Amino acid sequence: MLRSVLFVDDDKEMLQALREGLEKYRETFTVVLAEDGKDAVAKLKNNKISLVVTDLKMPNMDGFSLLAHVMEKFPDIPVIIITGYSTSEMKRLAQEGGAVGYISKPFLIEDLAKQIMKTLRKESDGGTLHGVSSGMFLQLMEMEERTCTIRLTDRATQKSGVLFFRDGALLDARVGEMQGIDAAYAIFSWEEVTLSIQNECLQKDNKINSDLQPIILEAMRLKDEADDAEGELSVDETIEEIEIVDTEESLIDKVKYLLNKEVGDRCGLEDIYQDNSMQNVINAVAELGPVFQIGMFKIAYLDHGANTDTIVLTGNPATIISVNPKCPRDKIIQVLNDAL
Repeated sequence: MLRSVLFVDDDKEMLQALREGLEKYRETFTVVLAEDGKDAVAKLKNNKISLVVTDLKMPNMDGFSLLAHVMEKFPDIPVIIITGYSTSEMKRLAQEGGAVGYISKPFLIEDLAKQIMKTLRKESDGGTLHGVSSGMFLQLMEMEERTCTIRLTDRATQKSGVLFFRDGALLDARVGEMQGIDAAYAIFSWEEVTLSIQNECLQKDNKINSDLQPIILEAMRLKDEADDAEGELSVDETIEEIEIVDTEESLIDKVKYLLNKEVGDRCGLEDIYQDNSMQNVINAVAELGPVFQIGMFKIAYLDHGANTDTIVLTGNPATIISVNPKCPRDKIIQVLNDAL
C-alpha cells in the first residue's frame, strides 16, 4: 500500500528540495507538503497520512505545537522532527513529546529517506491480511492479549481506521478525526477489511473502557438500523450491478487488464496461468479461516527469494501470477482483492 508522508516547513525552497529529492521513492510513499503547523492540521484532516516530518521553528503554529496535536488527535501517526537550531535540550523535549526521530539541518536526503522507510515499515511489522472479518479477527487479539496498533481499510467504502490494543484491551479507536467508542462502532460495522498490524501501541490512555463483544454487538445493531433506513437497491441500480458482474472475460484476461490499468508497467508481470498443482496447499490454508475466524482465504503472495515471486488466486484451478520480486506487491494484492 502506497503511504503518504506529510512534510511541514515554512521554507518553500526546502519543501521543493524535499519533493524533488524524494521523487525516487515514489513507489513507496507520496509527498504531501504543508507550509506551517496550521496548514499541516488541515492536511491531516483531509488526507490519509502515515508519517509527519516537521520543522520546529515556524510561524502560526510551531513544530512542538503540531507534535502535541498529532499525539492527541492522531496517536498512531509517527512524527520526525527536523531543525536547523538543534540543541540537546530541544532534542530531549521532542523525544519526550513523542517524536520518533530527530534530524539536524543540514542533512542528506538519503539519510532522511532511510529514517522514513524504517518508520513506515513498522506500520505492518506484525503482518498484513486481506479480506478478513474485522470483528472475528479482533476478538482473537483480545484472547491473545496482544499489544499492537491495527490499521484497517473497509473494502466496501475504502474508509480507513485505527485500533489500539494493550494486553488485549481496546484502548482507543480512530476513523479520521472521530475517536473513541463512536470510531470503534464504525470500524466494527465493516464486514470485510484489509488490515495491517504494528507490534506496538503508542496510545497510553484507555478511552474505551469496554470489552470487545458489547462493542461488536452494538456496532451490528447500528449497522442494521442504517441498512433498514437505506432500503433496497432501485431496479436501475440492480440492473447496473448485474451488467457489471455478467461478463464473458476469462479470469486471466481480467487480471491482465486490472494490472495494466491500475499498476501499469510497474507491476512486473512475468507470466500468468492456471494450475491444479497447488490445490492441496490452498485447501489446507483455506481450512485455517474457520478455525481462527479470520475470513475466507482468497489471495496469497509467495516470496521464493528467486528471480520471480508468485501471487496465488484461489479457485479450482488456482490462478498463478509470476511477478518480479521488486514489484509493488501490496498495490497488486490490493487491486486484485478489491476487484475479484
